[in-house]
Order: sequence, then structure tokens, then C-alpha cells
Amino acid sequence: MVSSVTEGVKVSVKTEYQSEYSSPLQAHYVFTYRITIENASEYTIQLLRRRWLIYDSNGTVREVEGEGVVGLQPVLEPGEVHEYVSGCNLRSSMGKMAGTYLVERVIDGKQLQVAIPEFTMVVPYKLN
Repeated sequence: MVSSVTEGVKVSVKTEYQSEYSSPLQAHYVFTYRITIENASEYTIQLLRRRWLIYDSNGTVREVEGEGVVGLQPVLEPGEVHEYVSGCNLRSSMGKMAGTYLVERVIDGKQLQVAIPEFTMVVPYKLN
């Protein structure tokens, strides 16, 4: 698991290879990632947008940007946590992702770019 903190907002990521949905012979590798967002700041925040950069070890880079996360724009009071699971497919057995969330402080509308820490996605047999 990797984590980072931006202005009191902690983002942690854990990945898992999904062998049952992958097909190495067709260069199709599926990974899931569990994101935990913890609001350790003193302000209520709302997650508005996400931006991802997805790097495949074959040299491909993709950008994904959009509203919220998995169809939600969660509001987190101080001390609250939001978790979700999403997925990514790669054309090679290794890759990485990193990005940012755009969050807004509810009290004054100030927007912040919260870092999503870089994390790797590696098929388990590549680690041996």
C-alpha cells in the first residue's frame, strides 16, 4: 500500500491483479485498486474531479479525467473516510498509475489539488 497526504487529505492505494479477467496470450492484464481517502483536515471537503495518468510498460501513456469517482462526488466531514474500488487494464504485465483529485472546501469554495500517490501494477509471477 502507498499513501500521500495533501493539506490534511490522505490518499492510500492498494492494488490486486485479477487473473480470472486477464488473458496474457492476448496481452490483456486486469488490475483492481482500492482507494481510501481520509479527511484529516479541519474542513468539510467534496471530491469534484479525478485525473489519472496510466503508464503501460510497453510505452503507452493514457490520461483519464472526469467528474467524481465511480459515479460519486463524496462529501467528507473532518475525520471521515471514503473507500472505493476501481480497475485498470494494461497491454503489458507491468504498469503504474498516478494522478490528482480536485476537492473543494465546502466552507469557502477553495479548491485543492490532492495528490494520488504513484502505484505500480505488476503481475505476481513477474516478482519472482
